[in-house]
Amino acid sequence: MSTGVDLRATLPDPARARPALPSLTGARWWAAFAVFLLHALVFLPVYPFQKSELFRWIHHVVPMQLGAAGVTFFFVLSGFIIYWSFRPGNSVVRFYWRRVLKIYPTHLVAALAFVVVASVPLSRLVVWVPNILLVHTWVPKWTTVGGLNVPSWSLGAEVLFYLCFPLALPLVRRIRGDRVLLAIAVVLAAILVLHTVYYLWAPGPKGIENAFAPRLVPGDVSPFFELHASPAWFAQSDIPVALSYWLSYTFPVSRLPEFFLGVLAARLVLEGRWRTTRLLWPLLALTVSFGLTWVVPVNYKMSALMVAPMTAVVATLAARDLAGIRGLNASPRMVWLGNISFAFYLIQFPVMVLITRLFIGGRQFGPLGWLGFAAMSLIVATAAAAVIYHWVDDPLMRRFSGRRRAPDVPVPTT
Repeated sequence: MSTGVDLRATLPDPARARPALPSLTGARWWAAFAVFLLHALVFLPVYPFQKSELFRWIHHVVPMQLGAAGVTFFFVLSGFIIYWSFRPGNSVVRFYWRRVLKIYPTHLVAALAFVVVASVPLSRLVVWVPNILLVHTWVPKWTTVGGLNVPSWSLGAEVLFYLCFPLALPLVRRIRGDRVLLAIAVVLAAILVLHTVYYLWAPGPKGIENAFAPRLVPGDVSPFFELHASPAWFAQSDIPVALSYWLSYTFPVSRLPEFFLGVLAARLVLEGRWRTTRLLWPLLALTVSFGLTWVVPVNYKMSALMVAPMTAVVATLAARDLAGIRGLNASPRMVWLGNISFAFYLIQFPVMVLITRLFIGGRQFGPLGWLGFAAMSLIVATAAAAVIYHWVDDPLMRRFSGRRRAPDVPVPTT
């Protein structure tokens, strides 16, 4: 699709550092905020509000796939930025080192914060060791998948992405330029086939209802812990999870195609094969696909329907940056919010646990109470994320990444 802007004149020299993409950086905040909104509904145990008809209606309007859409955006964007920043001649060892440096310090800070605010029993190694090592999503048990800081599940997938990228890069580069769109179509078809296999043969929910909801405890008095952060949760020896849900959402291999859609989209933009700079149609397609998630089984809700328009949104935002079109997402404030979005994503749940223990537990609140605590969580989590980014993430990347400034590669979840 052409928009009258000649992107070929703006394409970066493959041999040089590629230009920053501020619109993509700023857009990361909206994805992280979508995850936050879902988590505020689910992980702030405000009673009796969470047991009311109003809450059930709100949760129908704001279902789990809202947060899942944010995760899909991050996975596609991760592949895009990784390919965008990896130039010929880059050291694979240095690539792995920078990815470790980008993920682990912030992950460890958020995990430590959660251990403290949730009083996690460190004597039970299964609760925290798999999470710290980011291997917890490879086992279909909530004991490990949700054993520590819940949002960190997506980092298990990111680790697989990073491990696979240098190995698959020669194959990606062998695809002829005029066949990249065909390769994207093949990956999209593979995603649909994969989720259909899960739906047909993996045990788990088969209905179309939006079933992801808070884990409620008896009574109308707010508990001091949301169940995923409670002593009772950590004491259980085994917490099963529906196999089809785990396979379609948290199993790292299932999310790998989304990463490579981003990689292929980066090729389209770099080679001038994606020329549209108008966001209207990609966003409209994304809106329609999100609406369709209400009428498909859970296996398709989380990413399968939304990943194609999400890839188009990412490619279009990048094309806008190359064309010099500076919208809201490219503003300095949005770029700053995008830079802290990774820390915000990881610290939000520990912040909600702390606010629950200090202000919510043992009391009763209605919708305005929930709204106030959600706003408090947003403010505190944003401030904490800024501290982590400016005092941990950014200084470590500048000092030890091997170059002045390593690119911020998005790392997400719900």
